[in-house]
Amino acid sequence: MIPWWLRIALKLVLSRIPLGYRLFAALGVFRHGRMHDTSYALGIFSRHFERSGIGARQGEFVGLEFGVGDSVASALIAKANGASRCYLVDAGKFSVEDLDTYRSVVTALTEQGHDLPAMDDASTLDEVLELYDGVYLTDGLRSLQTIPDDSVDFAWSNAVLEHVRREEFAPVMAEFRRLMQPDGVISHRIDLKDHLGGALNNHRLSTSLWEQGWFATSGFYTNRLSYSQMLEAFERAGFDVEIVQTDHWQTLPTPINKMAQEFHSLAETDLLVSGFDVLLRPKS
Repeated sequence: MIPWWLRIALKLVLSRIPLGYRLFAALGVFRHGRMHDTSYALGIFSRHFERSGIGARQGEFVGLEFGVGDSVASALIAKANGASRCYLVDAGKFSVEDLDTYRSVVTALTEQGHDLPAMDDASTLDEVLELYDGVYLTDGLRSLQTIPDDSVDFAWSNAVLEHVRREEFAPVMAEFRRLMQPDGVISHRIDLKDHLGGALNNHRLSTSLWEQGWFATSGFYTNRLSYSQMLEAFERAGFDVEIVQTDHWQTLPTPINKMAQEFHSLAETDLLVSGFDVLLRPKS
């Protein structure tokens, strides 16, 4: 087991080596999720789609995945489930371009009984996106700002919101509120554990250090917003909040007296929430 502080040191060094994300992902050093895996991608979409209730509505819908990671497979899966368009928003262009990844998704969807266009004539990622009505946007908050008002019926993210820069969290929520249809729904899975071993070791460092740009771009950043702070942010943005599930530690994995002083005022019951699932609907 690599200790948390050594993970930070190693990633700080490795992230400054100009090899590019795809090479690091191939080496297993940095990877934005597992959406390149067909069964995983299908499972993630199905979980959020079924929870949202969008599938029970009549007609097509416009979807939006926030934080697509290393695959745009969600565009194909959304298309198979009735999407007329699917926005795929991320903070960078991380998606694999090997078309065999997407052929595998089409095959799996066809075997499930979905009717999808064949990929026979597609030779680039852009052609795949066009074929399945996907719009891939790779500039984070600025990308959200380009999506029209009241244009999205269903949005989702999976272990992504904890990575949004703390200073951008409220603006991102405001954009979601702006672009959602009045009867739209958002499904989020949020992981509040640190990304240094699954504890709260990220709380050991002060905000003045943690929020430095060279920390935030090194592959281990989370905004360290607590469960209650995120719920408050959702409500302030104008959403009705439905908690679907919460996960808890029985005891704090990192003692509170080892955390930076700014976290000592948080209730222990708040810190004990290790992750949660939530549905957001625009307030009327």
